[in-house]
Amino acid sequence: MLNRVVLVGRLTKDPELRYTPNGAAVATFTLAVNRTFTNQSGEREADFINCVTWRRQAENVANFLKKGSLAGVDGRLQTRNYENQQGQRVFVTEVQAESVQFLEPKAAGGTNQNPGTYNQGGQQNNQYQYNNNQQQNNQNEGDPFQNDGGPIDISDDDLPF
Repeated sequence: MLNRVVLVGRLTKDPELRYTPNGAAVATFTLAVNRTFTNQSGEREADFINCVTWRRQAENVANFLKKGSLAGVDGRLQTRNYENQQGQRVFVTEVQAESVQFLEPKAAGGTNQNPGTYNQGGQQNNQYQYNNNQQQNNQNEGDPFQNDGGPIDISDDDLPF
């Protein structure tokens, strides 16, 4: 059997952090994920997917993400049901996030000061920090697009066609 979900989207509102009676942190948030196609009027629609994360990762999500933040979620689908106040059975499907990635730095509109991946145990993977340093090193190595907007001198021998 396989139950795996990978999503990239923007939070529709600030994450909601609560604690269970046993003291375990739980954060809930909704991701707006664009569909890959447009509707008949040419507009792109989105799905709004409820996500749940637990413990240290829940606290990190609540501290570093806010409405509009770009996030990646890796997890599994889970369903549950309960009886509401009117006596009706309500079924809920949500993503149990095992890993949440903060996909934009604070300067780009996110709230996280140290972006990266937080796994279920709350340990950080500084993949973003490594990639950011690598990009800065590459910029110092003769970037042909350094003078963006200015003319670029390219000979016909450099063209692939």
